[in-house]
Amino acid sequence: MFLETWKRYFLRSPRSAWSWLLEKEWRELVVSRAWWVLLAAIGPLVGVSFISAVRTYAEVSGLGGTAAGVGEALSPLVGVWAPTFSACELAAVFLLPFVAIRQVGGDQQSGALKLEVQHRMPAFARIAAKAGVLLVGWFVAFLAPVMAVILWKSYGGSVYLPELAAIAAGHVLNAGLTIALAAAAASMTEHPSTAAIVTLSITVGTWIISFIAAVQGGIWESMAGYTPTAMVAAFENGLVRMEMVLIALTLIFGGLAVAAVWTRIGIAARRRLGESLMFGALVIVLVAASTLVNKHWDLSENRMNSFSEADERVLSQLQMPLRIEAHLAPEDPRRADLERNAASKLRRVMPHLQVEYISATSIGLFEQTSAHYGEIWYDLGGKKEMSRITTADGVLETIYTLAGIAPPPEDEKSIFRGHPLAVPPKGAALAFYGLWPGGIIVAGVLLRRRRV
Repeated sequence: MFLETWKRYFLRSPRSAWSWLLEKEWRELVVSRAWWVLLAAIGPLVGVSFISAVRTYAEVSGLGGTAAGVGEALSPLVGVWAPTFSACELAAVFLLPFVAIRQVGGDQQSGALKLEVQHRMPAFARIAAKAGVLLVGWFVAFLAPVMAVILWKSYGGSVYLPELAAIAAGHVLNAGLTIALAAAAASMTEHPSTAAIVTLSITVGTWIISFIAAVQGGIWESMAGYTPTAMVAAFENGLVRMEMVLIALTLIFGGLAVAAVWTRIGIAARRRLGESLMFGALVIVLVAASTLVNKHWDLSENRMNSFSEADERVLSQLQMPLRIEAHLAPEDPRRADLERNAASKLRRVMPHLQVEYISATSIGLFEQTSAHYGEIWYDLGGKKEMSRITTADGVLETIYTLAGIAPPPEDEKSIFRGHPLAVPPKGAALAFYGLWPGGIIVAGVLLRRRRV
């Protein structure tokens, strides 16, 4: 008894199991070739997008003989940041899964997992440590778009921090989803290649849902609105929707929980499968509950996702339910315009809004001769009116007419004047195609030599 007590208190490591695991995971990440490939590739990916976006932005702003004043309504959010940060989405889909699978599945292949479980630490804590280190690795890769921001600022471009923070948050959540999915796949499969196939198959599955939604509409359209692609697109427009944040966090913790269940070696597979199904059912319930949350923040400088503040105040005071019936096919461009310009904005202001799209076909090509195709019917408190206009001004005018109220006066101070910048992307090619890859190679060689 005395000998056991002596061993416990005098021979134990002075370091905690958590700090030991974090250092071990960081060492594995540093020597991971997949991570260095991610770092080397993301620089040129961001560079291609940034250079192309800045050139287009400059030409529209008046560079090279374009008519002066064309770029007065230009927003860097749409013109520069959305295409630049889209490279991070590609990296998260096609490169980050291999880094995460190597980090999680490599322990099973090498037998390091058996050493990890000897430390008294919950399984979820072990997976959280791996996910945390992977997220730090993603932040390192995120220095590439940060360099783009610095270059844009050096050109004299406008930087609006809230919308940049929205874009960054969206891509961090997207990376978290990728890490959780890859961790779950790596822990449930016996080989990393199988885990990679499973991860990419699920990703492609979300793309298929978006494709079907564009053709069929209906419930598929509702499902497509919560895919990672739709989430990133919303954040890239400066729109932070609370239900999307909650759904993303739920899926991340659910994926990590499933990964933690399957890393408990020595537990019967049937029991682990039952616990995974239990977590899956809990995730479904929480996701369904999250869709009921109607809270959002439009962080874009030009309020591209919202009506004017004056219009929103008037619309929020309308207590009568509004029903919109649009006879437009899913692939009709007018339906996309109506949804983007008005319907999506109205849903966030008027909780009792009901929008129904009616069509006999998916393309609407042969419905043009129908007497009612293209009509948009509004029903506000029993009063009805028909219109064919899909612009935001046309929709608001119809609603105000039905409500019997005058539209609020336009505030000149709230009008977005734009930030034109007719400057070419000087030095960007050298920074992204030369300095970034060169710096990654030098850092990789030095760090790998220190760790080996």
